[in-house]
Amino acid sequence: MGTYTTHTQPRERVETSLLQISDEEFGYREARHLLWRAGFGGTDEQIRTLASWGPKKAVDFIIDYEDIPFENDGPTLFDKDIMTPRSREENMAFRLAQQTGDENTLNRFREMRQRAQREDRAQMREIRHWWLTRMIQTPRPLEEKMTLFWHGHFATSYRTIENSYHMYQQNRMFRGLALGNFRTLLTSIIRDPAMLRYLNNNQNRKNAPNENLAREIMELFSLGEGNYSERDIKEGARALTGYTYRDDAFFFSKNQHDEGSKRVLSVNGNIDGDGFVNAIIRSPHCAPFICANLYKFFVSEIPTDTKALEGAERTVVRALSQVMEQSRFEVKPVLRKLFLSRHFYDPSVMGNKIKSPIDLVVGAVRTLNTPVRNLVVLSQAIDKMGQSLFLPPSVKGWDGGRAWINTSTLFTRQNTLVYMLTGQMAQSNRLFVDRTPYDPRLIVDCMNDPRIQGDPPDELVANQIMDFVLGRRPYGASDQLVSAAYKVDKPASTDGIRTMLMLTTSMPEYQLC
Repeated sequence: MGTYTTHTQPRERVETSLLQISDEEFGYREARHLLWRAGFGGTDEQIRTLASWGPKKAVDFIIDYEDIPFENDGPTLFDKDIMTPRSREENMAFRLAQQTGDENTLNRFREMRQRAQREDRAQMREIRHWWLTRMIQTPRPLEEKMTLFWHGHFATSYRTIENSYHMYQQNRMFRGLALGNFRTLLTSIIRDPAMLRYLNNNQNRKNAPNENLAREIMELFSLGEGNYSERDIKEGARALTGYTYRDDAFFFSKNQHDEGSKRVLSVNGNIDGDGFVNAIIRSPHCAPFICANLYKFFVSEIPTDTKALEGAERTVVRALSQVMEQSRFEVKPVLRKLFLSRHFYDPSVMGNKIKSPIDLVVGAVRTLNTPVRNLVVLSQAIDKMGQSLFLPPSVKGWDGGRAWINTSTLFTRQNTLVYMLTGQMAQSNRLFVDRTPYDPRLIVDCMNDPRIQGDPPDELVANQIMDFVLGRRPYGASDQLVSAAYKVDKPASTDGIRTMLMLTTSMPEYQLC
């Protein structure tokens, strides 16, 4: 970890400028902040490397991740045929059995369906473990962080659609467009089988329009509540009639599409799904709404109702909206501007965001270099903390922020960190044990400092742990760590450092990033 200098000077007011932070202002704390917010944290070596590069090179490295080779997915990674629709011949046999009361044939079809559902639920668990592993292993953390953002923004639940491959397809789509164009993402969403099923647009027909998808696209996905009318919803639903899917692919049912003239958000004409998206993009409310959501995810908890914003947040969101509009709704320029801004590193912003369950678990592996342990145990712990991947609680996604923390989730958070550090976690009166060795001394660089003869000073070890793990030194915590370490061994020993890490990760400050 070594000694370092943080260049940020306290400011009396919140920095509202999107002007670029200078090299002199960008030190260890700023680099650590960038790695946590634009990813899932980093090792001490990674922090020091980014700090030495300065803000521009550091942000370019994180945001231009396409240059970093990494691939562990593809269309053939999981079975796409588990929930495949019945064939024409099977449908004929099923209807005949219904007409003739052939219970044996009907039972056979029911058993086939139940077997497929069991297999699909098992594959969904595999996909969840695969994504968790990818977040832990990726050298492109912003790619996964943005995939997670879009998953929460365009929330879709496996519990409703019951097709694991469709969820996997959607996840790959989010990843491929993670820092791409928001217009392109919206046109992809209205063609995504998982979303079409989740919001019932496969039932949207010209003689009986279903408004679910049109309503949620405007209210939750692009404009925000109050920035459209009920007529816009009805007309938008007409524009999306006939947008459905067959098996694993989008299908436009021309016979079910309303070809009549429509008026959506002051745009007139024979509007289809793409015309609906174009009308949304033209709205003056779209860019501010998306930028407010990005700000809430990467910077600080704010209302996504832009009319409720005030002060620095209002100023910054407006400025980011201008960047988005000028770039024709490209997301990457917006995040580049944000991650390079002085506002992003303001003292009021740094260390004020509650870690999501994913941030907590993935971040522990990526920063503390703990073993992954048992993915089933980790996945179940994340569920108990309130962030089940592919199972958001509603179309609104996760509330986040203070909703992550309560008596139950805090207990699970602390137990999970103990499990990752020691391999042991009490659960249901049983003890899960993972004996994978873990040497915590490797994260404290003074252990290998040739300038130090023998064990390094106790206070130095404790301070380095707090600087790296917490990004700060709570008053009196150094003495507490040293005292706790001596109860098991010397502070510089393996057990001593592990004890200090368990105490540090149980502090309220560790729940923040």
